[in-house]
Amino acid sequence: MRVLGIDPGTRCLGYGIIDADGADLTFVISGTVKCADKTPMPERLKYIYSELVAIITRYQPQCAAIETPFMAENARSALTLGKAQAVAVLASANAGLEVYEYPPARIKSHVAGFGASAKDQIIRMVTLQLNLAQPPASPDAADALACALCHVQEVRIASAISGARS
Repeated sequence: MRVLGIDPGTRCLGYGIIDADGADLTFVISGTVKCADKTPMPERLKYIYSELVAIITRYQPQCAAIETPFMAENARSALTLGKAQAVAVLASANAGLEVYEYPPARIKSHVAGFGASAKDQIIRMVTLQLNLAQPPASPDAADALACALCHVQEVRIASAISGARS
């Protein structure tokens, strides 16, 4: 199964693709889609969409795992992230991918064992779990890979539960 993980953002959107075959995990690619701060929001969203479509077309993932925005004190930031999330869902759905959404605490829990793990811990765990020679190039790319890893764990757990019921 090839999974596209996405960490939404309107200035910097992280993406990461992994292959999961049984217990084997293989890193495919990760990176960021960056937009200038002064670019109007409609142009940023259009650019993010076109970049995601190009990534999906080139790497042919089977599904997309997208981090849901976390809303703490700043509702405006959460709403802005929601726009990037919606664009990621739209690009993925238009490409025919199944779309899964996960909250940050669940992603962190699956990847690092603790739902409030720090960014540096997530980066270390992603690097270890994917057997990378060096950490991902940005925290956003690491978060996207963590989202993809979370989805793989969710699928494995669901499979184990359904196998136990048989």
